[in-house]
Amino acid sequence: MMISPWDRWYSTSCCLCCHVRTGTIILGVWYMLINAVVLLILLTALSDPEQYHLTSAELANDLDVMDDANMCIASAISLLMILICGMATYGAYKLRAAWIIPFFCYQIFDFALNTLVAVSIVVYPNTIQDYLQQLPDNFPYKEEIAALSNVCLVLMVLLFIGCILSFKAYLIACVWNCYRYVSGRGSSEILLYVTTNDTTVLLPPYDDSVSVPPKQAPPPYITATA
Repeated sequence: MMISPWDRWYSTSCCLCCHVRTGTIILGVWYMLINAVVLLILLTALSDPEQYHLTSAELANDLDVMDDANMCIASAISLLMILICGMATYGAYKLRAAWIIPFFCYQIFDFALNTLVAVSIVVYPNTIQDYLQQLPDNFPYKEEIAALSNVCLVLMVLLFIGCILSFKAYLIACVWNCYRYVSGRGSSEILLYVTTNDTTVLLPPYDDSVSVPPKQAPPPYITATA
């Protein structure tokens, strides 16, 4: 019997001891807390722009990256992420599979972006040095990092990104397994009622009926003779 790759990697446990449903709830709450802190910082910066405003001289470039428009966009993204993570948490808790899909799509999008970053570093290794030159002069260990060769920098960055991608892929698998578990749990709880004139019969789900082994046929009827 052939087993599909999705069924081969399917598991209801994550982190060696936690159920995928519990893990998805914890992951959704964790993402909500992070985005809530980011949103709080951005709203504080918008209320007091003089304290959190970074000029081009401080960043050693020609762009003013912390203007009000960018902070408003970042605040909207953080608010949207809180909504998506809240939907995933609610969906895993209430066994609503459709509510988990937006968070799963965000994970796929985030994984694709990190993969593109790794590919761009391989194709254009000099971008690391350009990025280091744009950092402020008081950045910790800036001179020591800049003194390393391009090959060493590329290997270090790729190793770091590879670890992040592996961890993100594991989280994606956990959320996908939770989605499959919730979907299967919802479909297995569908019961059929057959009502006649005087009786009501509760039928089991179709999958459970198919999985039951058939009983042996009764012995043939033999007419008794005197």
